[in-house]
Amino acid sequence: MNIKKQVLIHILCWTLLLGYYSIGDIINNNWHDGVWHFDVTMNFLHILEFYICYLWVYPCYLRKSKVPQLIGGVVFTMVVFISLRYLLEEVLNRHFFGFGNYGKDTTTFYYILDNIYYGTSYIVIAAAVWSTQNAFRNEKMNQQLRVEAEKAELSFLKSQINPHFLYNTLNYIYSLALPVSDKLAEAVIRLSDLMRYTLTESPDGKVSLLKEVDYLESYVELFRMRFDPLFYVNFEVEGVTEQQRMAPLLLISFLENAFKHGVLNDPDHPVRIQIKVIRQELKVTLFNKINQNQKDHSSGIGLMNVQRRLYLIYPGKHDLEIQNDGKSYQVNLRIEL
Repeated sequence: MNIKKQVLIHILCWTLLLGYYSIGDIINNNWHDGVWHFDVTMNFLHILEFYICYLWVYPCYLRKSKVPQLIGGVVFTMVVFISLRYLLEEVLNRHFFGFGNYGKDTTTFYYILDNIYYGTSYIVIAAAVWSTQNAFRNEKMNQQLRVEAEKAELSFLKSQINPHFLYNTLNYIYSLALPVSDKLAEAVIRLSDLMRYTLTESPDGKVSLLKEVDYLESYVELFRMRFDPLFYVNFEVEGVTEQQRMAPLLLISFLENAFKHGVLNDPDHPVRIQIKVIRQELKVTLFNKINQNQKDHSSGIGLMNVQRRLYLIYPGKHDLEIQNDGKSYQVNLRIEL
């Protein structure tokens, strides 16, 4: 659902709800003696606390199961509700109109307790609305995942024979190349390792992060053998272990893009690849200088596919930032493993 449609639905719902309250006030003759001031105040504050929870507290903390932050956000919302109600009704309304909503002898404890009662309802309503909307969003995403999985499975079945044949053939070529040239044999075995990794399967659809890094290093080494000594790439890895797991082949498109459109022979501006894991968060940074003489202006469908996979596999658990100023290209990726 697009933003414009969501806004219209919210406006319609609030219009109907406030209209219902207004009709009730007219029937009960509540619009007298300044009581309407308090109705307006209460409606405004209910809307405010609803959107604090709906737009900030629940999206940031409920989906990610951050219980202390969630409780803190709800308490903050309640404090805002009580404080603003006191300011509007007991300070400003009393100053301009000569009366407040509560008697002057009302104790602080009673005031807070009474407003917790009035303020709780819309915090709960916001939770219900957000959870319902999130459930529909997740169901739609699951449907997309099922469709993508079916397409991937069909594509895999169609191509299953050829990769295995190529992998076995590469091993045979390696045995032939070994007596002839160590460099040729190493290139063949690197390519064989790349092919073997693409055939890796796992029940949960994830692989060891260490194997993903090894795959990238093999890819870099193949290019190094091809362009050496005019090949300048800095590859840094930190905090990666065998136990960490991720969806496979998510990072290779960024590397392919850097090698395809970047400058590889400039020692002052090498391609920089940095992979770090800090507290179960994978952080990838890739920087390259853009080759201004590049004639290949492909659409970048590989990067689009990666963005799509990240959205489907790590919803709400990743951040991808791509910076391109025409001279340099940088990718910053964060994934919660």
